[in-house]
Amino acid sequence: MHISKNSSTFGPKFQEVSTIRTMKKALYTLLFTLVAGMSFISCSETETYAEQRDRELNAIQEYITKNKIKVISESDFNSQGMTTDTTKNEYVLFPSSGVYMQICSKGKGLGKMLEDGESATVLVRFTEWNINGDSLQTFNEGFSVLANSVDKMTVKNTSGTFNATFVYGIMKNRYNSSSVPTGWLVPLSYINLVRIDSEEAELAHVKVILPHDQGHAYAQTGVYACEYELTFERGI
Repeated sequence: MHISKNSSTFGPKFQEVSTIRTMKKALYTLLFTLVAGMSFISCSETETYAEQRDRELNAIQEYITKNKIKVISESDFNSQGMTTDTTKNEYVLFPSSGVYMQICSKGKGLGKMLEDGESATVLVRFTEWNINGDSLQTFNEGFSVLANSVDKMTVKNTSGTFNATFVYGIMKNRYNSSSVPTGWLVPLSYINLVRIDSEEAELAHVKVILPHDQGHAYAQTGVYACEYELTFERGI
């Protein structure tokens, strides 16, 4: 099975199908085991945290160069109406967290941003790339336009701070944790949570590059960065 990093992994419309692919689940496990193993093996037993951090930062910069990403400042992002120009492959860098984000779509249709004090169920389709190895690490069936497998989480906005917990899905099962990577919540300040209830509706679609401290526990322990392609859908 060949998966190109430069291919578009999400379409604007998603339809539910009632299929279960046992072979695909086996593939998830194989890919995760191989790539995660490479990440940990690559670290010397004598390597200090500072050295691991330097290696991670170098990997991020090499990834940005290789993929011809144009990094813009947070002030430029704000002056552009909190948007990124996908034709220029723009990503905004948030210096406080080290997160890079590209907004492909803010979400169109009946929906809105999560308001202060509001809680919601959010359905996420994703792919996860290990930047140190530039390799696919894991994904749910959101890879397919005909996607019936999503990761479900509950999210609450408290004065602009988002807290979330996985209810079920690939991320919870793969990393044995209900904790949502902090970096997954960054886009929620800029996107609308909608449902696909018409031909015009379009899910919010973003890409984020997360340093290890914004990722899941395995990334934090292994000190490696990941890029995620994500769509967010308001649950019922």
